[in-house]
Amino acid sequence: MTKPQRNDHVARLIAQRRAATPDVPLDGMEVLARARRLTLLSRAPIEAVFARHGLDTGEFDVLATLRRSDKPSVRPTELYQDLMISSGGLTDRLRRLEQSGWIERIDSEEDKRSKRVRLTEAGRNLIDRAFADDMIVERDLLSSLDGDSREQLADLLAKLLTAIEG
Repeated sequence: MTKPQRNDHVARLIAQRRAATPDVPLDGMEVLARARRLTLLSRAPIEAVFARHGLDTGEFDVLATLRRSDKPSVRPTELYQDLMISSGGLTDRLRRLEQSGWIERIDSEEDKRSKRVRLTEAGRNLIDRAFADDMIVERDLLSSLDGDSREQLADLLAKLLTAIEG
């Protein structure tokens, strides 16, 4: 099978590396360097969406996690485990979101010493608008790929991620 001609930034780095160390396999770099570059290049337009809605990435992540939850409120422990951040990092985000009126902390019925977190109506409206705008930007970032290519890429990335996570 003939390798496709690749002319992106990473291809140039790979060509340089291949010339410098021809005996080292670069299969991982072919994929993972591109994934990293895609992430870096996509952050600015995505974060601009969040900023237009008065959010940073961390705040967006908390609101989006609460919104997709199948529960009316969640324990902070569930949130930071879902978000893969420290409890301290979450505490600061929750404080900012509560001060903005987008979440509220309510007494837990199971444990009176702890608080649960839920979206306010304003928070729900905000995250719905911000998420919809984010999905438009992400769709536009993928516009050079047709539907079948996007589906194939998503399948391949899911397969790779499942293997690495496992």
